[in-house]
Amino acid sequence: MTTAKASGSVPDESGPTITTSIPARLDRLPWSRWHWTIVLGLGTVWILDGLEVTVVGNIASRLSEPGSGLPITSGQVTGIAAALYVAGACVGALFWGRLTDKWGRKKLFMITLAVYLAATALTSIAFDTWWFFAFRFLTGFGIGGEYAAINSAIDELIPKEYRGRVDLMINGSFWLGAVGGSLLSIVALNTDIFPANVGWRLTFALGAVLALVILLVRRHVPESPRWLLIHGRDEEAEQIVSAIERKIEAERGEPLPPPEGEITIHQRGGVTFMEIARTVFSDYRRRAVLGFSLFIGQAFLYNAITFGFGAILTTFYDVPTGDTGYYFAVIALGNFFGPLLLGKLFDTVGRRVMISGTYLLSGLLLFGTAWLFDQGSLSANTLTACWCAVLFFASAGASSAYLTVSEIFPMETRAMSIAFFYALGTAAGGISGPLLFADLTGTGKVGDTVLAFQIGAALMCLAGLVAAALAVRAERRSLEDIAQPLTATASSPAATVKSDA
Repeated sequence: MTTAKASGSVPDESGPTITTSIPARLDRLPWSRWHWTIVLGLGTVWILDGLEVTVVGNIASRLSEPGSGLPITSGQVTGIAAALYVAGACVGALFWGRLTDKWGRKKLFMITLAVYLAATALTSIAFDTWWFFAFRFLTGFGIGGEYAAINSAIDELIPKEYRGRVDLMINGSFWLGAVGGSLLSIVALNTDIFPANVGWRLTFALGAVLALVILLVRRHVPESPRWLLIHGRDEEAEQIVSAIERKIEAERGEPLPPPEGEITIHQRGGVTFMEIARTVFSDYRRRAVLGFSLFIGQAFLYNAITFGFGAILTTFYDVPTGDTGYYFAVIALGNFFGPLLLGKLFDTVGRRVMISGTYLLSGLLLFGTAWLFDQGSLSANTLTACWCAVLFFASAGASSAYLTVSEIFPMETRAMSIAFFYALGTAAGGISGPLLFADLTGTGKVGDTVLAFQIGAALMCLAGLVAAALAVRAERRSLEDIAQPLTATASSPAATVKSDA
């Protein structure tokens, strides 16, 4: 059925005005095999990100040993290289985020994955420190673009009843990659299996191979019909949605229920940076404060725990370098199960309670862990158990940060908003964090490591309080209802939601 119809033109250059029920048709779809293809095609890239970050952290000691093939220190790997990877992700998010809103979700999530693939493959053949640093930056550059393109596409394709849990599950899949990276590093660090200068190279090469497989799967993911509508390609949007509906009706053996509601928009080619800035910092400034708080809090908490993780275990508990991967695999599983088991509650109990609750709980638990560590009450096993509990809640909270900024701003600014908050929040916590925490955890002093934990815990609790006051009740609501598209006409139902300033 065709529901996108022109209703005239406007005197400016924004194109014709159309009335459509396509967003409502996407939101009323029941869960189906087609939705699983979206999850597999788009979500699996976080596994690669988790693999990258974890492998580098766990093989830092081996890279710094004689015979690794690189003249690099452990501090340079966990400090400078980690910061460059995050810096690349921040720059990439901003660069690719703008193009995602301008060129479309699909084109960019194919390009950014290709950039990642090439950069991680070239990391595997690093022969000098500068080469390793350069391609860590470029690997992050590709991953940063993925964050904007993927989260935009996920939220625009997944029905409103499932959007929260699916977004959290996909972002949480990062930790499946972390588990794989931890176990892979155990094999890579075993010099009985691979020479010291070969094993770490194979881990990066494997990342490139996995990226190639994902690239092939991703070809079957369509462009966002919502993006097509706004950019004057309503016929393509209609074809995509109609094809999805036919597949789901055939799968269920019954017709779909009728959609509820239409939206009228002025089609246009894109938005300017000034429009984005005015929308985010004027019309939605309370939501902007929320986004910054969530990203900064989770970035510092994760850097407080994960960067220098191996150094903490080896320095304070004499854990052999080759065994740190086992401990990281345990906390990575805690991270993965947090979004997986708590995700549904974000759609039922609600965003405000769950976002603030997960942030506050993880922060308080980390304060408790810091106290126990300071008292000398923890072993390597019990410290790992404490981290596992902290990160069970923190992972759900951190994943909800991406969900939040991808659904509370207008359609035309979505990818750029994700990119902006990710870049600024992560730059604050993800660039300064590795440099700060690598120094603190590397001194071998209990008090310095306790301080690192306390900084992360305090910022997480502060973000939780901000969420309790400012989080948007977006559960089970359409994206157009949460934030009015900039192209919506005054007569459109979506135009009733303007701002929260």
